[in-house]
Amino acid sequence: MSKSKNPARTQEDARTYGNAKQTFHFIDLFCGIGGFRIAFERAGGKCVFSSDYDKFSQQTYEANFGECPHGDIHSVAVAEIPAHDILCAGFPCQPFSIAGVSKKLSLGRKHGFEDVKQGNLFFSIADILDFHRPAAFVLENVKNLKGHDGGKTFDIIYRTLTEALGYTVYHKIIDAKSVVPQHRERIFLVGFREWRYFDFPQFPDKGPKLGSILDPKPDPKYTLTEHLWKYLQSYAAKHRAAGNGFGFGLVTEKDTARTLSARYHKDGSEILIAQSRTIPRRLTPRECARLMGYPETYKVVVSDTQAYRQFGNSVVVPVVERVAQSVVRTLSQPSNAPADFVLTAAERPKAAKIKVTKTPGKYPKPKQRSLT
Repeated sequence: MSKSKNPARTQEDARTYGNAKQTFHFIDLFCGIGGFRIAFERAGGKCVFSSDYDKFSQQTYEANFGECPHGDIHSVAVAEIPAHDILCAGFPCQPFSIAGVSKKLSLGRKHGFEDVKQGNLFFSIADILDFHRPAAFVLENVKNLKGHDGGKTFDIIYRTLTEALGYTVYHKIIDAKSVVPQHRERIFLVGFREWRYFDFPQFPDKGPKLGSILDPKPDPKYTLTEHLWKYLQSYAAKHRAAGNGFGFGLVTEKDTARTLSARYHKDGSEILIAQSRTIPRRLTPRECARLMGYPETYKVVVSDTQAYRQFGNSVVVPVVERVAQSVVRTLSQPSNAPADFVLTAAERPKAAKIKVTKTPGKYPKPKQRSLT
């Protein structure tokens, strides 16, 4: 098991989790506009560090939390990051998402860990975990992370966290439709420094519908132009005739929306709101905020284009909040003792029995492969 290089973290943290009088500390990596922060603050935590390279996300984050996140995580020395109990990170998903991979392949660009700009940011997380040894971490990414590159990407991530860093890791794909009116599947990885039994939170069987987040009188500017509406209908008809599934997503207040994406600003085609006796419309930025579970008091201070990108890239706050509460509750229990029952050693989750090929560097590295 990896030992901390940080003297402040060489012993078990004596902090009392879940106790309002003894706030736990967390860091917010690749923080975007602060969805993780809202969730973990609601769970009783105090954010001691945040980082995101996007200047527009920094503007929104600062407007809502009173502090500007640090920029590129590579520009911050690991030792300069404050000690913390929980590491939170929704690391960039574009290198692993189905849409992101398809786009990169069509442009002849590399994806996954071979994406020079974003693909290896996971290893920045590993470096921080290796140095600070926080009691727990919560990572979030797209569902396709599990199957990207035939499962090799997830295998490297899992082995790095378990075999190289010594954490006990649990993972689950969660659909946000039980707490917001949006079908949005994301994978969560939760890890603990000491072995602990962990249960992901339970979610309701039925969730809200779009009517719960729609404005009664939206600005007419969000109604599509006649030209764009004709184009979207023609585009959908062409692909339908070819047997493809491409097309717009027309919904009513009684429906659950498709996944809101960062490209929503382009034409809004994945979520179009039907209107009586007129052309459909896009969601407004405020409606997007509600669709992602942000409170009404959350400030939208950027252009509509940037707001659509930001909410499309965000986590769903109520989902992360439930996960955060489960993590804090688990940390409040004695190590090695599950709350409801005791597992035998044979039943405890273990790292996959995979032979790790020794390579230069600290962590397992992806095999080089040709995209041609």
